Amino acid sequence: MTNGKKILLAIGAWVVTISGLHARLNVNWPAMLNDYLPPAQRKFNVAFIPVTCHLACPVTDYISKFSKAGQIFLPRMFQGFPEIKEALVSNRMQAAFIVAPLAIALKAQGVPIKIVYLGHRYGSAFVVQKNGPIKTFADVRGHVVAIPSRFSDERLIVFRAMKAWGIKPSEIKMVEMAPPDVAGALAAKAIDAFSMGEPFPSQAEMGGFGRVLFSAKDYWPDYMSCVLVVREDVIDSRPDAVQVLVDGIARSGLWLEKGERYRNTAADFVGRFYYNQKPALLRWALTKPLDRVTYSPLAPRKADFDLVRDLMIETGVLDRKIAFEEYTDTRFSDRATIQTAWKYAPGTGTFAE
Repeated sequence: MTNGKKILLAIGAWVVTISGLHARLNVNWPAMLNDYLPPAQRKFNVAFIPVTCHLACPVTDYISKFSKAGQIFLPRMFQGFPEIKEALVSNRMQAAFIVAPLAIALKAQGVPIKIVYLGHRYGSAFVVQKNGPIKTFADVRGHVVAIPSRFSDERLIVFRAMKAWGIKPSEIKMVEMAPPDVAGALAAKAIDAFSMGEPFPSQAEMGGFGRVLFSAKDYWPDYMSCVLVVREDVIDSRPDAVQVLVDGIARSGLWLEKGERYRNTAADFVGRFYYNQKPALLRWALTKPLDRVTYSPLAPRKADFDLVRDLMIETGVLDRKIAFEEYTDTRFSDRATIQTAWKYAPGTGTFAE
């Protein structure tokens, strides 16, 4: 064999090897193969963004892989709620974690979705520059405050605080910003404050440039932010699969409530494999203190949603009193109440069914 042929064979072998490694490491084979299955056998695509209110989604995906039944759904990370909205409408996502007011607004606009569960409770905060001009909420007048969406509970928190302090909407400038961007914007002094879910308040604290002025529960007892929604055509055609999804999220919530060891483990694998965040950041958000966020009980309650709906009307983002039953389906959360925490041993990769 000539040297030229040897070189060509070596190059060919190298290309094949690199292509194989690329396909193994970078191609989402389960997702690709899922699209070729009959509709009734496909796993749901579930959208989330990298916040603690959506943490039960990757926790469920990670732990379920160790169970006998295997992976329940295909998680897909997004950076903001507008993109998730479009993915739901186009049926690229069959389920998603989104802020509660957005879910209500989409349903009021005719988007065929239903709320089936919550993401968690508490876990949102109003954060200001650590050495900035805002010392109390009264000082927020004339400053720029970032929120994740005009259809968000974080926006409604700001309005509740404004009402308590007698501040008019015209005295504050609110800007919408993707959650992963707010800490950097605060550090750069592009904004004066933000109202956002964890772990971004923790990121500002850990970075030394932000401080929590108040937590959501200071103005809103039993506060909830994000909810799990499912397309109605999926609910109608595959209710058993929806129940498995909700049961899995419920079990993850109970698992996370078992204590600091479990939350630290979740911070490790979610940070590394799902959120592309430092585990130390999630550990801070999940454990300082432990009740900074809570993952049980998460069944949708009419009183909670009536409050959100009425605040939406009051603040101009909803034009009618849409009924609780129009945008929620509580069958799945009712049945999920019998579930117990996953029997996954933290940090071991072992699972007891």
